Amino acid sequence: MTVHLIRPDELGAAEIATWHSMQDATLSLADPFLSPEFARAVGRVRSDTHVAVLAGRETTGGFFPFERRRLGVGVPIGGWLSLSQGLIHAEGASWDARKLLSGCRLAAWEFDSLITDQRPFQPYHAGQVPVPMIDLSQGFGAYYAELQARSSRFCRELERKTRKFGRDVGEVRIVPDSRDADMLRMLMTWKSGQYRRTGHVDTFERPWVAELLHDLLETRSDHMTGMLSVVYAGDQPAAAQFGLRAGNIFHGWFTAYDPRFSGYSPGLILVKKMAEGFAAAGIDRIYMGRGSSSYKDAMKSRDVFVAEGVATSRSALGVAQKTRTSSTRWVNGFVNAHPGLLKGARRIRRLVRPTHGRM
Repeated sequence: MTVHLIRPDELGAAEIATWHSMQDATLSLADPFLSPEFARAVGRVRSDTHVAVLAGRETTGGFFPFERRRLGVGVPIGGWLSLSQGLIHAEGASWDARKLLSGCRLAAWEFDSLITDQRPFQPYHAGQVPVPMIDLSQGFGAYYAELQARSSRFCRELERKTRKFGRDVGEVRIVPDSRDADMLRMLMTWKSGQYRRTGHVDTFERPWVAELLHDLLETRSDHMTGMLSVVYAGDQPAAAQFGLRAGNIFHGWFTAYDPRFSGYSPGLILVKKMAEGFAAAGIDRIYMGRGSSSYKDAMKSRDVFVAEGVATSRSALGVAQKTRTSSTRWVNGFVNAHPGLLKGARRIRRLVRPTHGRM
C-alpha cells in the first residue's frame, strides 16, 4: 500500500467515480458524510484538509479524508461536525492503521463517530456511542403504529399540541426540502440562541460553519444532498432541521425552533412530519445524531452505534496523545454521569465560553 496526499479539490473525475463505486459496493460506506462531495465542501472552507489516496500496484484501494491539527494529530474531515467517519475502501480491501498514519504523517487520528465494521481501526476503539434511528423501511404507517403501541400517551399529546398549534397560530405544514437560504440563516440564529441558553459553545461563532452549510444546501447528488426541512404554522416558520441525504438514508444535523412557540413542541412536530414526508420520498432511515435526549428516546425506533477513540502510531507523540485522550474521555464520562457536576460544568462554560478547539 502506498499513500499519496492531495487536497480535496484535487480529486479528479476518475477518482470521484472510483470513490462513489466504493460507497455503492459497501453498505456502511453509503453515507453522505463519507462522500467526496462532503470532503470537497469542507476543503473549500477549511485550509488544512487532506485526502490520502491508497494505491496498490494497479488500482486505487481507498480514500481517507482528514484534517491535520497541531503536533501531528489528525481528526476527521469537518472535525466533530462529521457524523460518520472512516476510510472509504474497495470491497474486501485491508490496510494497516499505523502504516496509514505514517503515510498521512500523523502521530494520531482521533475519531468519535467511526463506523464500527472497519477492522484495522477496531483495536483503537475506546467505546461505542448510540445513534438513535427512525426506521421507515416498512413505511411511515408501520413506524407510527409501533410508536403508538410503545408510547400511546406521547403520541396523543403530540397530536393534541399539533391541533392546538393549528388553531392558535395557523395551519401546520412542512416544507421537507426547502432551498431557502434565508430560512437556513434563521435556523442558525435559533440554534445559536439555544447554545447560549444551555451553556454550550456556539458552533456558528465560526464563520466557516455557516459557509459550509450554505454550500451544502446547494449540493444535490445521489451521494450527498443538503436538505432543509421547515415546519410552518400559517406563514410563520416554527422549527427547522438541516441534514444530509444519501440515497435512502438521512442524517439529521442541526435542529432548532422559534422559542416563542416552545409550548407547542414544534421540534417534535417537525420530526414527525419529516418522517412522514421522507418515507414518501424513499428515505427509510433517519439518523438523529449521536447521544441520547428525551425527544430522541421518545421517537426513535432503535439505536445504532458508532465508535470513539484514537488510532496512534508508535511515536512518542502518538503515545502521549492516546494518554491525553483517554484521560479526557474518563473525566467527561465521570462528569456526565453525575448530574450535580454536569450542572456546575455548564455554569462554568457559560462564564468562560471556551473555544471548541476540536472543531
